[in-house]
Amino acid sequence: MSKELKIEAAKAALGFVKDGMKLGIGTGSTADEFIRLLAVEVKNGLSIIGVPTSERSHALCAELEVPLTTLEETPELDLTIDGADELDGDMRLIKGGGGALLREKIVAAASGQMVVIVDESKVVETLGTFPLPIEVNPFGLGATRIAISKLADKLGLVGEIALRGGDKPFVTDGGHFILDASFSRIPDAEGLSDELLNIPGVVQHGLFIGLASAAVIAGPEGIRIIKR
Repeated sequence: MSKELKIEAAKAALGFVKDGMKLGIGTGSTADEFIRLLAVEVKNGLSIIGVPTSERSHALCAELEVPLTTLEETPELDLTIDGADELDGDMRLIKGGGGALLREKIVAAASGQMVVIVDESKVVETLGTFPLPIEVNPFGLGATRIAISKLADKLGLVGEIALRGGDKPFVTDGGHFILDASFSRIPDAEGLSDELLNIPGVVQHGLFIGLASAAVIAGPEGIRIIKR
C-alpha cells in the first residue's frame, strides 16, 4: 500500500473514534499513519486514552503526545485500530508480520470492537498465502517445532516452518521466538487455531478469529468499509 493510501485508510479508520474512548493502538506502517492523525486530533481537543500493542507504537505515541495507559490500569477498551497481513470474507485475519501478534491479540480481545486497516492486496478467499506467525517459548523450541509439524501433517497442511531470523532469532516484546509457517492455504482456520494452542510451547499464533468487527480496505478505486 502506498503511503497516500495508508493515510487515506487511516483517516477512514479515525472516523470510528469517538470522544472519551479507550483505544487499542495497533502496530505497523499503516498504524503509524493512524497514530500521526490521532495525535493531530488530540491536539485539536479529542479526548482519548490509548493502549499501544508494541514498544514501537508506544514510542511513537509518546513522541507525539498521545495520552497512554496500560491494560493493567484500563483492562477494558472500547475500540482497537490495527492492520493485518491477510483478511478473508469472514473477517478472519492473519497478523504478526511485524512480530507483535501476542500483544495485538490481547489488546483486541480486551476491546469491544476491532477495526482493521488493510489494502486490497491483503484481501484473500482463503487464509494462508502469508506465512502464519506462531509465537513460541524459546525453551524446547525443537520439540515445539516438531509438534507443530506433526499437527500440520495431521491437518493436511504442507509447507516450511521457519524460525524468524534464523541463526539470530527475532525476539518479540514478550521475549519469545516466532516460527513462520508457510502453509499457502489454511482451509480450517478455527481447527488449526484450537489445535495450535494445545501445544505447550506455543504462546499464541497469528490467526485472529471473531475479533474484527469492521475493515477499512484501501484500493485504487478508493476506500471501502465492510462490517461483520
